[in-house]
Amino acid sequence: MGVGYGGMRCIKILLFIFNLTFWLAGLAVVAFGLWLRFSGPMAEFATDKKSPELFFMGLYVLVGAGAIMAAVGFFGCCGAARESQCLIGTFFACLLVIFAGEVTAGVFAFIGKKVAIQEAQKIYEDAYEDYMKNPVGKMNSTIYRYHVANCLVEIQNVIDTHLHLVGIVGIAIASITIFGMIFSMVLCCTIRNMREMI
Repeated sequence: MGVGYGGMRCIKILLFIFNLTFWLAGLAVVAFGLWLRFSGPMAEFATDKKSPELFFMGLYVLVGAGAIMAAVGFFGCCGAARESQCLIGTFFACLLVIFAGEVTAGVFAFIGKKVAIQEAQKIYEDAYEDYMKNPVGKMNSTIYRYHVANCLVEIQNVIDTHLHLVGIVGIAIASITIFGMIFSMVLCCTIRNMREMI
């Protein structure tokens, strides 16, 4: 009985720490998304009427994903602290949905890479044409500073490089999600077994 209880306590603490980290990460993602939207380096781009809808959708998906992460982390923390099979089961189901979403997003990002590159190049070309028509007016300092002859190729290289980094981070997050699912199932089964023994 003592060994089983000690193992359950260890898993409970690990799951609680995992969920606390997950909850804090969710709040950080929400804060980062809101910062990008309203006051970050992209705020001017986000308020421009010519900004593509995909940019806004990406920011709102980022904020929504952070809110979901925070809620799921809260469920997991409460479930681990209270040893509630229902909350831990809900946490497992949410992690499973998040994992499926991560895999789906990864596949779509890989498939839609060419479209993203074309979209970014079109935004650049439009901004550069506007600047060339009226260089004295509202000057886009980024275009003025960084324009080189092969900018379109450079945009493709930057997106390729960063998409690989996003893929690596996505794989790391998926691995952490799998560990969270394993911990939650083990704790849920241990709680059920301990209750059956009593």
